[in-house]
Amino acid sequence: MVDPALLSVSIEFFAFPGYLNLSATQKCLSNIQALRGVAPAVRIGGTTQDRASFDPSLQSAVQYTVDSPLDAPDTLTYGPEFFELANTLKGDVTVGLNRQLNNITNTMLAAVEAKKVVSGLLALELGNEPEFYASGSPIIPSGTTWSPTEDGASQKAWFTSIQSSVGDIFQAAVYLQYPTWSTTGLIPLLEGAISYVKTFSGHSYPQSACGGASTNLQTLMSHSGIVSYTKQYAKEATSAHSQNKRYFLGETNSATCGGGGISNNFGAGLWVMDYLLQGAMNGVERLYFHQGTIGNCAYCFWGNDTFAPFYGAMFVSEFLGSEGDVDGSGSKLVMLDNGSSSLGAYAMFSTKTGEVLRVLVYNSAFFSGSGSRSSEVVSLAGLKTSATLRAKRLTAPASTSLAGQGITIGGSGTFDASCNSVGSQVFESVVVQSGTASVTLKASEAVILYVN
Repeated sequence: MVDPALLSVSIEFFAFPGYLNLSATQKCLSNIQALRGVAPAVRIGGTTQDRASFDPSLQSAVQYTVDSPLDAPDTLTYGPEFFELANTLKGDVTVGLNRQLNNITNTMLAAVEAKKVVSGLLALELGNEPEFYASGSPIIPSGTTWSPTEDGASQKAWFTSIQSSVGDIFQAAVYLQYPTWSTTGLIPLLEGAISYVKTFSGHSYPQSACGGASTNLQTLMSHSGIVSYTKQYAKEATSAHSQNKRYFLGETNSATCGGGGISNNFGAGLWVMDYLLQGAMNGVERLYFHQGTIGNCAYCFWGNDTFAPFYGAMFVSEFLGSEGDVDGSGSKLVMLDNGSSSLGAYAMFSTKTGEVLRVLVYNSAFFSGSGSRSSEVVSLAGLKTSATLRAKRLTAPASTSLAGQGITIGGSGTFDASCNSVGSQVFESVVVQSGTASVTLKASEAVILYVN
């Protein structure tokens, strides 16, 4: 069974109040909810959670100073209104709190406030990607080296100290540098404090745009590449599940440092779709796609506009559907291809009848927008129906197309700056002959076939 909130959202800590001031935020979330039946979960955290201090007397949600609105603050304070905003979210909420500054008293104050105010609170994170804590971080004792062992002892101590005030509600690990830093390695270090842990989380970005690093859209969106990359999650998920804990990618997206020059392209939207499904195939129960600084975030689903990755998020949400959307019994995700080519195929099966509900096929071949565009014919055999099937297509003029440059769902369906649907989404017809249906996909296209 696929978690109804498989596709969820992470929002950078300092930017969270700003996101709730955007008209697109609630609309984009509700659009996904309409397709999945449950609101996406939201994790509020990131680098700036470890720069933030809670001020119970602060009259605003956050307070900080930056040279440019496109910058993230080096330090910030936040007040009770921050949690009141979090309480307006419709799905599960995870809140990231500061551990790097080593002020457990302040973090406990914030944790208690979050538990009191946020009715949908699922978990609390203490620290974000602690493997990157610098030698000058207050949490690191002078003269010592921060290591997985040191951090495991720290997580254990903090969970133990705060648990009596908030309960067994912690999201542990939150590491990016797998396998050196991992859920698998952390579990034995927590010892009895593992009973205070509700969920485990890893962070993951297939590429980096930090410090001038190069990114490659063709590599990112490759189906075989996605299959290969996501296999690393299986061991981490298995370790968490062995302790009867859930395993999430609590922060993920296409490339670190906001995504560079590739993450706002149509190909990145196709990547969202395929990557999400491969995460689920490897035991990840939720993937939280990170939304960074408003106006300075290539991989964001939305901001002051609705961006290309959101099209992939909507398309895969329609494929997954809502629990019991046909017969009330729920559905199961199955991968149909072997993961070795540019073509991907998935099916949703009814857990009650075993029948195919929907099939998603994806041609991950890159198309620059010039020259001849290749195509592939995908055939689905063994269908029990002789009826003509409905199909819906996600396409664009090129892998590099941006929102507003011809990206469409169902022929002419798009989204405006506030995430409202624009245009009409129509179905194609696919004839079934002798139990086989065939559909043609151009390079960088995906199609959903509705079987039942």
